[in-house]
Amino acid sequence: MQAFALALAAGLLLAGCGDSPADRPLPPLATDDVILAFGDSLTHGTGARSSESYPAVLQRLIDRRVVNAGVPGETTAEGRERLPELLDRHRPSLVILCLGGNDFLRRQPVSATRDNLDAMIREISQRDVPLLLLAVPELKLGFQPAPLYSSLAEDSGVALMPDILADILGDRSLKADPIHPNARGYERLATGIADHLRAAGAIP
Repeated sequence: MQAFALALAAGLLLAGCGDSPADRPLPPLATDDVILAFGDSLTHGTGARSSESYPAVLQRLIDRRVVNAGVPGETTAEGRERLPELLDRHRPSLVILCLGGNDFLRRQPVSATRDNLDAMIREISQRDVPLLLLAVPELKLGFQPAPLYSSLAEDSGVALMPDILADILGDRSLKADPIHPNARGYERLATGIADHLRAAGAIP
């Protein structure tokens, strides 16, 4: 993944020139590359059929294998323990990380959530694997992205999608229940990720 290391270095240099984590480039994905979609119920697809989860829809949209590694109810502490084995098993060329919602629901300390996410980002980066971080909204007044995701993306130099989950969960027509998308919501999420990958240079 020398290309990713170069892209990350370039991204860090650009960060000093005012670029946004939402605009950071990602290295091109070959057609046989594997994407690891890692997260909780939002990745698993709770609220829709398995074929309607965002990893399943994304796989069809971009014609690359997308592994659904979502575990409903998982916290960032549990994800931190689970991640290394999946990285070894699947050897992905891109990880999409979407965790934190269960920490917020269980009122875990924000500092602990941030530390766990930071450890996962470092675990992925140490393997020279590109990462796309999805900001999870907090359940406060409406759905707003938790600020810790932007802070993590700025500090680590990874790519970020800051608003898409908040936008989906803020739209009742796209939800199966108060905290999960329905099939249309997951389709919107997958389409947004595909568009982001295209704009970032990961797919044509």
